Amino acid sequence: MKKFIRIMAIIAGLALFAACGKDGGSSTEPSGTGGSTGGSTGGSTGGGSTGGGTGQTGRTDFVFGSDVSWVTEMEKDGKKFYDSDGTQKDLFQMFKSLGQSVIRLRVWVNPDGGWCAYDDVYAKAKRAQDAGMSVMLDFHYSDFFADPNTQTPPAAWNGKTHAELVTLVGRHTAEFLTKLKLDGINPTYIQIGNETRNGMLWPDGQLWNDKGDISGGWMRYIELSNAGYDAAKGVFSGAQVFVHLNHAYEDNVWWFVKFMAGGGKTDVIGLSHYPQTDKTGASYATVNSEALANIANLASKTTKDIIVVETGIKSADLATGAACMKAFIDGIYKLTAVKGVLYWEPEVYGGWKPAKYTSLGWNAYDMGAFTSEGKVSDVVKLFKN
Repeated sequence: MKKFIRIMAIIAGLALFAACGKDGGSSTEPSGTGGSTGGSTGGSTGGGSTGGGTGQTGRTDFVFGSDVSWVTEMEKDGKKFYDSDGTQKDLFQMFKSLGQSVIRLRVWVNPDGGWCAYDDVYAKAKRAQDAGMSVMLDFHYSDFFADPNTQTPPAAWNGKTHAELVTLVGRHTAEFLTKLKLDGINPTYIQIGNETRNGMLWPDGQLWNDKGDISGGWMRYIELSNAGYDAAKGVFSGAQVFVHLNHAYEDNVWWFVKFMAGGGKTDVIGLSHYPQTDKTGASYATVNSEALANIANLASKTTKDIIVVETGIKSADLATGAACMKAFIDGIYKLTAVKGVLYWEPEVYGGWKPAKYTSLGWNAYDMGAFTSEGKVSDVVKLFKN
């Protein structure tokens, strides 16, 4: 895991926030190696319910959900989904019945096979809304996965100037959302960029490289991000629009202080947390503990509410994974600034992988939360109020 560690200058007017090291580590989701009621600002820590992870009680402002962006491709490949009794179910209806209320869907610009392009996203969003669930959209501004190690512009955007990219981000966001609105889809949450710790749309919006900070990188990234934010708000003014970082276990205060001091806009903060894989050599208990402490500190220092928009455990040992995930959910449920948690692609099972992974020679994602027979596991059942 490549780390970029350097001392950040204290930002004028915000001296109470201490800068800290940054880690450009990769995300779990696109590696191919196995890998909300999103309240507004003003979040606080402490308090909240102390209910157990299986069926939390006492909070009406906390949501559970899943990113199921692969579901349509899985269904095309003949995959079916079953409840714990072995009865075949529609995935959206099953998750709703289990207590989830949010479905997250990634958006790509011009992807192979059309997966996660407009028609595919619309079909999944409609199924979510028909099941009585809210929709969260995750704009990657790429034709494939964007993450801390890869922020590749859409092929059609190659060679564009910064000003042109700003325009394209706004146009793509506005046109996609306007079409959804006309088709009856009303997202509650809209994410601008995916795990943008090191910016987006490289090299234009990249923040640093192995030689250090890139001159003008933060300014360009913030302009790109704000173009997406403003476009989203222009179509869905009441939606929670936000940016998203990986590694919830890190101290991320410095990043958001610098982002907001530069004029960056975000209603809430989105984070990823993969306790069994995020920190090489550390136990999941350690990573969970560090994440809880740093999430609480981030909420306190930024006065922003937080949604853990991605999490997952290793499916090879679902019992251990359930214990790991229950400990984390129990912890964040006590933090009143945390407004929800979503599992990333829990429906994957049986070694299935998308066609793109096969063409790239990647392994199957190994952090699904279904059994090898396609039955929902106890891990999924933790995600409910």
